Amino acid sequence: MFTSVLMIEKPLTSEDVEFVTTLHGDEGVSFVVLMQPRGDQADVLLRAIDDVAVGELKEAVREADEPAGEKAKAPAERALEHSLAALRAAGCEAVGHLVEDHPLDKLKSVVDEADADEVIVLTEPHYVEEFFHRDWASRARHKVGVPVLKLFAHSE
Repeated sequence: MFTSVLMIEKPLTSEDVEFVTTLHGDEGVSFVVLMQPRGDQADVLLRAIDDVAVGELKEAVREADEPAGEKAKAPAERALEHSLAALRAAGCEAVGHLVEDHPLDKLKSVVDEADADEVIVLTEPHYVEEFFHRDWASRARHKVGVPVLKLFAHSE
């Protein structure tokens, strides 16, 4: 069984599930999903700049309205449960955790505990963070000791 740690920032779409569950052909895959509440991921300004960069001006204005702290926890838990259910429905083993503090420290400990074979960071483009190599995938490559694959999430 191949073990992947999957870092996500929003619920998996059906396209995302198909994408990550077919990466290794017919080999069985077990997922440990890490979900961080969106309001806690990054600086509001960086997210707004990313929105402007892709022409999402209305989204840039709404960044300040993103729930943070305890208010972000319930939507993140629902997103995690939805994603786990979708992976299981696709025939994979899947467990998950909310990441409340220090996502890369949590990632490292989960990779070690699960004896993971890889990390998949499934994210929307974050141009400012990526340019400065401050995105999850770039930072994880220096921390976890297993291959890190960065994929862009699909939108529904």
